[in-house]
Amino acid sequence: MWEMSAKYSTKQLWIHDHPGVRQTAGRYQPSVMPCCDLQPVCFPPQRRKTCSRTRVCFPSDRKSLLSPLTRCLHGLRCLPEITLLLSRAFKIDELKTEVANRLATLEKRVELEGVKVVEIEKCKNDMKKLRDEMTSRGGRVNCPCKYNFSDDGKKLTPRRDVPDYPKYTLSQETIEALKKPTFDVWHWEHNEMLSCLEYMYHDLGLVKEFTINPITLKRWLLAIQENYRSNPFHNFRHCFCVSQMMYGMIHLCNLQDKLTLTDLGMLMTAAICHDLDHPGYNNTYQINARTELAVRYNDISPLENHHCAVAFQILALPECNIFANVDAEAFKQIRQAIITLILATDMARHREILNSFKHRVDNFDFTNEEHVTCLKMVLIKCCDISNEVRPTEVAEPWVDCLLEEYFMQSDREKSEGLPVAPFMDRDKVTKPTAQIGFIKFVLIPMFETVMKLFPQIEEIVVQPLRDSRDHYEELKQIDEAMSEKKKTENMSLGRKKE
Repeated sequence: MWEMSAKYSTKQLWIHDHPGVRQTAGRYQPSVMPCCDLQPVCFPPQRRKTCSRTRVCFPSDRKSLLSPLTRCLHGLRCLPEITLLLSRAFKIDELKTEVANRLATLEKRVELEGVKVVEIEKCKNDMKKLRDEMTSRGGRVNCPCKYNFSDDGKKLTPRRDVPDYPKYTLSQETIEALKKPTFDVWHWEHNEMLSCLEYMYHDLGLVKEFTINPITLKRWLLAIQENYRSNPFHNFRHCFCVSQMMYGMIHLCNLQDKLTLTDLGMLMTAAICHDLDHPGYNNTYQINARTELAVRYNDISPLENHHCAVAFQILALPECNIFANVDAEAFKQIRQAIITLILATDMARHREILNSFKHRVDNFDFTNEEHVTCLKMVLIKCCDISNEVRPTEVAEPWVDCLLEEYFMQSDREKSEGLPVAPFMDRDKVTKPTAQIGFIKFVLIPMFETVMKLFPQIEEIVVQPLRDSRDHYEELKQIDEAMSEKKKTENMSLGRKKE
């Protein structure tokens, strides 16, 4: 055993009543320890402090402890067991595991964030290259059939600022002409057409009804014009033509007294937006070629759905939102009505919509919402295909434009091995044959049905259609006579050579 100094008592250090320590005669004596031969350490009783938590006595004089403690530590063999006890007391292993897990998570996040930063920078560089390429090509990818929507919002904001938007003062003669179907749309530049459209919204009371900021109206019209493509037929002039005919029908049928201002606003806005971003290739081509539009809209009126989407993308821009001061519920109804009207311009639904109107026209009720909706659908259809209502010198150039667009499509369909409609094939169709069937079986029946509700349109609208039919039938007879004459001459030449 260990010799003690005379001035120290023999009270030994003890830790939690270790099983290797026993108590005898008021003193703690070491017994044989099963795991080590730890020697007791004695502290002076007058200087010791007792730690109630660890039940270990420490002298306040650290120097007196240093020498015996050093000797004791060299002799320790049960250090792993003590370490285990301390680890359990302070949950060191659990803390190490938690810290390690957190470090691993942080390292993973840092790694992922680093990858994201790299990817974002790569995307930014790719987008910059794409913008530069588009700018070098004239600001827009000319892809009429295979759509790429990566730059959906690029053209929605007009390139010109409003202060550069010229202000035209319309003469009284022009104002009166705007209200008639005989209006000649070929004499006007784009800025002049924009001024006319702006005047229509003011004249009908729509600016006041919807509390439209006049500057917002200008910006909206500019954005509309920018988002019509330069197609032979489906272009901004066609948009103006349809809108002007709608304005004329409102005055001719006196719809201000029969419909609400909200209804008139729906009609005019739908007419202006009805062919936005038209690619110049119709729904049949979109579906047969399986373009992105056809896939996106499941072959259901892909173009008309696209026109609606572009229209409301423009209206989503705060600087172009002419309905910004309309409450949410009213806007919801306006939006739904405009969508319904634009979708009605799909000629695939012509028979369905016209038959629905025929069933209601004899007992038409202007207080019945379904009746009014059906009327509005027929009106926008009439305006969309109303070129033959206009004088021949105004209407006939539109036929040339339409045939040019048809021939572009049929040529592409032939090159891609797709079906070609006979009325679009440049090798089979002529101007008279293209128009006679359309006027006889589409235009006249529809306008005559509308005439039942508004008899005043017969002289100004329906009769010109009949005259146009007769005109093209005469042209057809002339073409057939010329063809027969040429055939006879060829046969005569053949016989002479024999």
